[in-house]
Amino acid sequence: MAASLAIPALLAHCFSASYAQARERFLAAAQAAGAELQSFGLEVPGAQGEALATDVALIRPADARSVLIVSSATHGIEGFCGSACQLALLADAGLLAQAARSGVALLLVHAVNPYGFSWTSRTNEDNVDLNRNAQDFAAALPANPDYAALHPLLVPAVWPPDDANRRAIADHIARHGGTHYRDAVSKGQYTHPDGLFFGGSAHSASLRTLAHVLRTQAADFADIGWIDIHTGLGPCGHGEKIFAGRRDADEIARAKQWWGSDIAVPFAGTSTSADITGHLASTIYRACPDARRTLMALEFGTVPFEEMVDALRGEAWLRLHPEAPQDLAQRIRGTLRDAFHGDTAAWQGMVLGQSRLAILQALLGLASAPA
Repeated sequence: MAASLAIPALLAHCFSASYAQARERFLAAAQAAGAELQSFGLEVPGAQGEALATDVALIRPADARSVLIVSSATHGIEGFCGSACQLALLADAGLLAQAARSGVALLLVHAVNPYGFSWTSRTNEDNVDLNRNAQDFAAALPANPDYAALHPLLVPAVWPPDDANRRAIADHIARHGGTHYRDAVSKGQYTHPDGLFFGGSAHSASLRTLAHVLRTQAADFADIGWIDIHTGLGPCGHGEKIFAGRRDADEIARAKQWWGSDIAVPFAGTSTSADITGHLASTIYRACPDARRTLMALEFGTVPFEEMVDALRGEAWLRLHPEAPQDLAQRIRGTLRDAFHGDTAAWQGMVLGQSRLAILQALLGLASAPA
């Protein structure tokens, strides 16, 4: 664990206070590690007026035949955690040496969704959830009538919601169950652009950027591992290892061999996550069709699901009410950040420890891949 830094200094170095600070630190650390850097700008300003970009660092040994991708901020605000894991990796001489010895390249994608990272939002500049956006928009999109029924309750006319609104949601959960509520709300919807977990009506600029990065920087590797770092679901500080690949027995078996038999599989009902479609990692099947791919989302728990949804409800309301008083807007943003990021040293230490283990396991898995 970044042996040159004591734990308090490591946490302070890795967990940034803003997107702008995280980006500055990432670029400096990647350059110091000898990475090849590319930046892909987004044509909207950041919350501090700063330029927004997805930055990509490639550290490639001369003999590399495999690559490990580590990505952050698919859901923008979750980038505080994902960026920290990437910065810890770049400061970790042991892991960097392990990758070099194993002939494994490292491809770090910093801030897949820079808008959300900067503006304290889970979604992008168009309220699109990038992890529901990798759909074939020329075909029929997945229907979610259960969300449509809930939408008027989820995004109420006033914020904070009144007692009648909270009672109606509680009654819905009591009638249908918590799992039904989770799936209805979070599996994704394509009918309410102002709502929660909206998957969009076309591929977002950020998704197109990611596809370009995969095609140009990953497609020539025989084996690809991918860890996409998230926050929000599950027990506080626990990193759930969520299989992010296809319904393919070989891919699932390989993921379990790398990361353990406790890897969660959403379509098997063993994950805290709903079984979603259009998830970001599926982009790799079109961008890198000839590689063996082993994909995982590493999800660090923060607050209970209902609290997380309430934070997203507040943000959705705020997008519709830019005239909201500044103090209310700040409270909504603060609640949202708290729902997707832990400020305690204990939570942050758990994150870095578990992410280091997952990265090491992926490096060992890639190193042992058949030629």
